Amino acid sequence: MSPDAPVVTVAASEVEFTAIRAQGAGGQNVNKVSSAIQLRFDVASSSLPAAVKDRLLAVSDRRITAEGVVVIKAQRYRTQERNRVDALERLQVLVDRAAVEPLVRRPTRPTRASQRRRLDEKKQRGQIKALRGPVED
Repeated sequence: MSPDAPVVTVAASEVEFTAIRAQGAGGQNVNKVSSAIQLRFDVASSSLPAAVKDRLLAVSDRRITAEGVVVIKAQRYRTQERNRVDALERLQVLVDRAAVEPLVRRPTRPTRASQRRRLDEKKQRGQIKALRGPVED
């Protein structure tokens, strides 16, 4: 993130956490301990600025549902606390990307010299290709 990017933080009261069982290998511990965290964040009802909300909802990301709820599942670590922090960090990265306003492209026209160079190169290339034909005696 660049230093001049706007700082938008997610309020902890707007985030809903649910402890779930983690998937994958882990032996007996994975079957009896709910160490994974599922984070749910409703973008529409959040206190984010309107522009950030719009950009966040426009992002093509499978973690954002059709209703505008961000669902992040964190199961990287063995403890709920570390998975909770990991989920919040991943949500913050998503919001930070949406907070950066994209640059507007201003259409420009090619210069007359560049147009002339392009046409000259096309003529030269055409002449090279014309010489590839069969040789006549």
